[in-house]
Amino acid sequence: MHGTSLAPTGPGGAGAGAGQAPQDPIPGPAPCRPLREHVRGLTRDPGAAAPYALALALFCAYATLTVCRYRLMASASWDLGIFEQAVRGYAELRAPIADIKGRGTHILGDHFSPVTALLAPVYRVFPTPVTLLIAQAALFALSAVPVTRAASRLLGRRPGLALGVAYGLSWGLQRAIAVDFHEIAFAVPLIAFSLEALLAHRWRAALWWAVPLLLVKEDLGLTAAALAVLVAVRARRTPEASRVVRHALGVAALTALTAVLTFTVVIPAFNTADTYDYWAKMGGGSGPLDGADIKFRTLLWLLLPTTGLLALRSPLLLAAVPTLGWRFLSSEEHYWGTAWHYSAVLMPVVTLALADACAGVRRASRARPWVRSYAYHLPPAVAAAALALTPSLPLSALTEPAAYTVTDEVRAVEALLERIPDGADVEANTAPISRLTSRCRVFWLGNTRGLTPDFIALDNRRAPGRDTLAYARQLHPKAAYRIAGEAGGFVLLELRS
Repeated sequence: MHGTSLAPTGPGGAGAGAGQAPQDPIPGPAPCRPLREHVRGLTRDPGAAAPYALALALFCAYATLTVCRYRLMASASWDLGIFEQAVRGYAELRAPIADIKGRGTHILGDHFSPVTALLAPVYRVFPTPVTLLIAQAALFALSAVPVTRAASRLLGRRPGLALGVAYGLSWGLQRAIAVDFHEIAFAVPLIAFSLEALLAHRWRAALWWAVPLLLVKEDLGLTAAALAVLVAVRARRTPEASRVVRHALGVAALTALTAVLTFTVVIPAFNTADTYDYWAKMGGGSGPLDGADIKFRTLLWLLLPTTGLLALRSPLLLAAVPTLGWRFLSSEEHYWGTAWHYSAVLMPVVTLALADACAGVRRASRARPWVRSYAYHLPPAVAAAALALTPSLPLSALTEPAAYTVTDEVRAVEALLERIPDGADVEANTAPISRLTSRCRVFWLGNTRGLTPDFIALDNRRAPGRDTLAYARQLHPKAAYRIAGEAGGFVLLELRS
């Protein structure tokens, strides 16, 4: 698991000294405008539509990649199935039960992500896991709009668009798209819009965008608190400082307290064991030094190719501390590295921290010439780095004809799984899960908690010599199964009547 040159803007007149970047005027925060006026402005100035055109292009790329992976049965984990079961529950106006996690498991007793209920109306019309994949692609692409707009306001249109491209192609978003659906898809645009408002000195909007993070995932309440602290820090020297700082610190305290209550009270109330299951993954081993080499590489990936280390000059990085904190304090190795989806929420933070740092260097009267030049040329450089890295990242698959071709082997597997009648109880491993959750009650292998399923669907490609009947007896000693069919390394077992 896991180019075109975007040149900076600026007058570049004869007054620029040798080895020193031309001095751009730094656009100030733009005031809010009515929607009709905003649309009119886009019509009159096609360049102002660049963030939206970029978002549309990114949506097409993300959606194509994730749907192609689904069609080829390249699911990375059980998560898509889990979230489909939860959303299906919401869509059918019942509890969001995720049987894959264990028979009768309430999803809010695992992670507190009620925001996924927003997908229920669409899922009711289009009851397929592809609905979730398309929604995630749209949410990630949407986040490029505030990132590009904020960077453009701070640095100018072309450098801002360069940072938008770098953001859209960032490894954190690409990795997340490649591992199916996760609830953090909602967090990425919320964080991006909150930071955009903060950088534009729209303090109330920044707080309003941050607070819904409480409904995305339990740990993101701490990120909301960090965003509120940032509002207090950035507003302290403004005319309305006293009122804004007091309000922001109140929101920070409230969101932090709510996050603590979610961990200790809300989730345990939905959990059959009356606890938060992931406490067991915190600590252990040799503490923060465990896997220090992996964690250090993750930090380098976050700060070097995406920001050239200049983001370290911006306090906006504070918003990344809660996520990095729980990941690096955990004993779970999957949290430490750059694979999976865990870094997606950090991408808008580091990108806009870079924009903020570049703008700060440009404004600083005492900045050294080489630092000013570095800040001036960094946006197109990080865009070039993102383009250069993409051939080694998931979006590179879009250039391969095989990504669009459903093989006869995959069709045979689909035909095999279609033998399972709607409403049947099925025990399965990763690959079959997301093909069955829209119409069957699906369990993970060994998670049936006393129920004997009608079928067992196995992706046996990694264990081609496995005796599947013996494996079924191991899972259910008192039941007898027969092989109902095999195709493409998959085996379907049916309970004998």
